[in-house]
Amino acid sequence: MKISCLIIDDEPLARQRIFNLIGQKPELKCLGEARTGKMAIEMIVDKEPDLIFLDIQMKDMNGFDVLNAIETKRPVVVFVTAYDHYAVKAFDFLAFDYLLKPFKKERFNSCVDRVAAHVKKDNTRDFDDKLQKLLHHMNESNVDEKSTYFKSKLTVKTGKEVSFLETSTIKYILASGSYIDIHTVDKKYVQRISLTSILADMDDSAFSRIHRSTVIHLGFIDKLIHSDYGEIDVKMKDGRLFRVSNGYKREFLKTIGA
Repeated sequence: MKISCLIIDDEPLARQRIFNLIGQKPELKCLGEARTGKMAIEMIVDKEPDLIFLDIQMKDMNGFDVLNAIETKRPVVVFVTAYDHYAVKAFDFLAFDYLLKPFKKERFNSCVDRVAAHVKKDNTRDFDDKLQKLLHHMNESNVDEKSTYFKSKLTVKTGKEVSFLETSTIKYILASGSYIDIHTVDKKYVQRISLTSILADMDDSAFSRIHRSTVIHLGFIDKLIHSDYGEIDVKMKDGRLFRVSNGYKREFLKTIGA
């Protein structure tokens, strides 16, 4: 009997990556995909999957909100995250399985093998108890709230003002001479700093350098365009097109699992 599962993530490439990996595990059967927390709740209640791959950071709500909203029996959960360092510490402490983006195929397989063995033994009572402890911990604890807040921010100085940008809103960063242009979903910020320096202040698991002067947020990729000459362009959701240079091509394709 196959283990039924759902993919819950607001990033199309992330959903496609997990879907492809599920297709290589004969013991798994994918029931569908949800791109929002609201859609996830409806699908979990309707389809009653054995297992869900749950993104922590989504645009309408986080993964813990989704689980708190489930009043029926909750499925076994593999958490997927790129940002939440505080949550990862909780996962490690309570021995939860999770996938830290970008993850490799080997990591996915070992994670699924552990979860599959757990599900097949029908030992979900212990898992549910452990999940209740995790939700209580994440709901009630306010330890390190400020440090968690600033880990997801990027400090930008403009004149006499200091702005704290959500790194999840940064689409791409372009370097030109001694300056960089930080393009967010709302506006552009110009900073006199090197690209290497700005990357050191960010959670780089969500970003990929595709050129010596270009860094992109993986969540804002629309599609990859391959030419007949082996070249690759990245088309962003806002229509902007960037060339992936040869020096960064292998690492970029490895990061996105292509």
